[in-house]
Amino acid sequence: MKILITGTAGFIGYHLAEALAKRGDEITGLDNINDYYDVDLKYGRLHASGFAKQDIEYNRLIRSSKYPNFSFIKLNLEDKENLEKLFEQEKFDQVINLAAQAGVRYSLVNPQAYIDSNIVGFLNILECCRNYAIKHLTYASSSSVYGLNEKQPFSTKDNIDHPVSLYAASKKSNELMAHTYSHLFGIPTTGLRFFTVYGPWGRPDMAFFIFTKSILENKPVKVYNYGKMQRDFTYISDIVEGVIRVNDNLPKGNKNWDAKQPDPSSSIAPYKVYNIGSSNPMELTDFIETIEEELGKKAEKNLLPIQPGDVPATYADITDLVENLGYRPQTSVKEGIKNFISWYRDFYNI
Repeated sequence: MKILITGTAGFIGYHLAEALAKRGDEITGLDNINDYYDVDLKYGRLHASGFAKQDIEYNRLIRSSKYPNFSFIKLNLEDKENLEKLFEQEKFDQVINLAAQAGVRYSLVNPQAYIDSNIVGFLNILECCRNYAIKHLTYASSSSVYGLNEKQPFSTKDNIDHPVSLYAASKKSNELMAHTYSHLFGIPTTGLRFFTVYGPWGRPDMAFFIFTKSILENKPVKVYNYGKMQRDFTYISDIVEGVIRVNDNLPKGNKNWDAKQPDPSSSIAPYKVYNIGSSNPMELTDFIETIEEELGKKAEKNLLPIQPGDVPATYADITDLVENLGYRPQTSVKEGIKNFISWYRDFYNI
């Protein structure tokens, strides 16, 4: 398959592109390498995939020195003209859209970034999929869409009309936009609601990264909701395995879909939404303890109230993914944290 993966300088995109390149697919990676977090880490991921920083220029397609079947282009999804030229030139079979403005709290201070990337950029992806006969669009949604929901575990059959951040609202919007294009134009689309992904090459704005950095630097760890926060931590290799299984299996439409009792996760159109998580939530205090054990060092904890835009708990119901695609996460938090800290020490020479 010839696959466009957007967000390949990002955490999940880097790992996914590596896996599919190794499998033998022809991969084109795309990223705008913005400065939402440390660009050196983004260039580090690209370097690990065979792309030298000095060779990367805006709207220039370059070939990996590591994988002959992997190319990369620096491009904004909002740049509709050059995005269309890329689709016209490369004639992709499938698109996996992971590029987005991430982060719940940042959406409180810079909402425009989320409209530009997550709404306008996603619309441009949909239009290109429509105009260039893409066989399957797989795209990143988020567990954040569950918002004020308290029923556990979170199910894709639940209502998600009460987001608590613009980031979450933008991700729900992506699901609605995708359904529209599946319904009107027959484009197979699958959305993936990721649950707290962690592991090597992770994002510096995420809790596991911040905790590790703070402990090693002898700084207090900020623990929100007084340590009662629960997260469905999911290791990166399990996420990648799930994304690949989903992308390899096109949604065909639910023949039993009932418009009088509509299932939000499927449709008569070729549209599907899955949760992708470990389905094994863990309290932040226990997660920090696992990091402490691996580092051999105790954290100084600063217990704080919950932050605006955060939800107290996430817990993925992955029944559909298990039944339809045989997906089952394999990595324990202990093993995952060990792998992350090993990478962290190596990358930062600690």
